Amino acid sequence: MALLSDDARRVLELPRLAHLVTLNANGSPRVSVVWVALDGDEIVSAHLARHQKVRNIRNDPRVALSIEAEGKTNGFDNYLVVYGRARITVGGAPDLLQRLAETYLGPEVKYPPMPDPQRPSNRATARRISRRRSETQGSRRNRSGV
Repeated sequence: MALLSDDARRVLELPRLAHLVTLNANGSPRVSVVWVALDGDEIVSAHLARHQKVRNIRNDPRVALSIEAEGKTNGFDNYLVVYGRARITVGGAPDLLQRLAETYLGPEVKYPPMPDPQRPSNRATARRISRRRSETQGSRRNRSGV
């Protein structure tokens, strides 16, 4: 069963920066700002270099991702939080980064500035979802779906 509801998919398809949380070797959290998109039921992002977040995912696939949603509840922005497991794939990052750049920066942009098919991509599968909803949708946090 796909955990991502239509509402969650709409949030993840917005051109909003996401916060990816991975776990360092000592168990402390590492937060990175990333561009995200959907590929089927997976949330994808790509990386230009082998950053600490990539090493963290290889060592421990547990991740969390937060992203602002549309609307406000009690004056605060609504948001979506996805808890899941990620995996690193090699290759395809330049194409994914170009697709993401067109969403986040505009249709005429060329990104990344250099081709390198060996750059890593991150694919996360949701295990649990929570979200702050607008008052018209109800403000209860739903952990089984959005």
